[in-house]
Amino acid sequence: MNASNPKPTTIFLMGPTAAGKTGLAMRIADTLPVGLISVDSGQVYRGMDIGTAKITAKEMMDYPHALIDIREPSEPYSADEFRTDALQLMNDFQAQGRVPLLVGGTMFYFRALQYGLPDLPAADEAVRGKLLLEAKEDGWQALHDRLSEIDPESAVRINPNDRQRIQRALEIYQLSGVTPTQHVRNSMQEIPWKIIKIGIWPSVRTLLHENIEKRLSQMFEQGFLDEVRVLQAQGLENSLPAMRTVGYRQVLEHLDGKSSDEEMRLRCLYSTRQLAKRQLTWLRNDPGLKWFDSKDEDYPKKVLEFIRKKTSV
Repeated sequence: MNASNPKPTTIFLMGPTAAGKTGLAMRIADTLPVGLISVDSGQVYRGMDIGTAKITAKEMMDYPHALIDIREPSEPYSADEFRTDALQLMNDFQAQGRVPLLVGGTMFYFRALQYGLPDLPAADEAVRGKLLLEAKEDGWQALHDRLSEIDPESAVRINPNDRQRIQRALEIYQLSGVTPTQHVRNSMQEIPWKIIKIGIWPSVRTLLHENIEKRLSQMFEQGFLDEVRVLQAQGLENSLPAMRTVGYRQVLEHLDGKSSDEEMRLRCLYSTRQLAKRQLTWLRNDPGLKWFDSKDEDYPKKVLEFIRKKTSV
C-alpha cells in the first residue's frame, strides 16, 4: 500500500455457471498470495454438494475456500450476512498479507458487498396477501411481466419462477412507490477497497451451453438424485430459500412424482441456461469489469498477467 493508493486491493472473479471460475481461482492461488472466498448462494449449505458443483474435500484441503458449508439447508443466509462475513474475511486476509479473491456467480452478493444494501420497507402481510391472490388468479408470469414494466432491471435479474423475489420486488414498489433498483441506487456506499473485477466466459455461446450440459451429466452420474433424496428425508422443501438453487427444485418435483426423469433433466438444463443468461446480462452491464475469453487456451496466463499489472503481488 502506498500514499497514492491507500485502499487495500481485492479481486472479484466472476462468470456464468460452468465457465471455469473455480479452476482458474485455484490456478491463481498456485501462483499468487491470495485468500479464497466463495460467492455462491448455494454452496453455503451443507449437504448440497453435487448440485452446486462444490470443490472436492481434497481440493478444499489444498485450496481452502471460505463461506462454503456454513449453514444447514433449513437455515436462511442473507446477502447482508454474506457482506458482513466477506468484509471480515477480507480484512483478515489483508492482515495476513494476502489479497482477498472472491470467486463465484451469485451476482447479487457481489453487488451487496461492493455497494451495501438498501433500507427497504418491512414486509406487509396485506400487500403480500393481495399479490398472492393475484398470482393465483393470473399466474406468476403475469406478475413478472408487471415487474418488467415497473422495474426492467430487477425483472432481468429475477427468474420468472422465483415467486418469493417477484413478490418482494412488487411489494417494495407498492409500499414505497420506489422500485427496488432505485432503492439500491439511492443507498449505494462503496466499500473502501480497490476492486479488480475479472469476468470469464467463452465468446462462443455454444461452448458455454456444451459445458453446462457436460456438468449436468456429471452431476447425475455422481449421484445428484440420491443427494436430493437425502435432503428430502431431512425435511427439505421447495419453500426453503436453499431451494432457489438451480436443479434442486426440479429434482424435488421429480421425486414427488410431478415430472418424469426426462422432463426433470430438461428442466434442469433449461433453468441452468437461463441462470447463465441472467449472469451474462449482469456481467456485460458492469463497466468496471475486465473480460477474458475462456475459449482461448492461454487465458489463465493473461489473467495472471493482468492481476500482476494491477497489483503489487
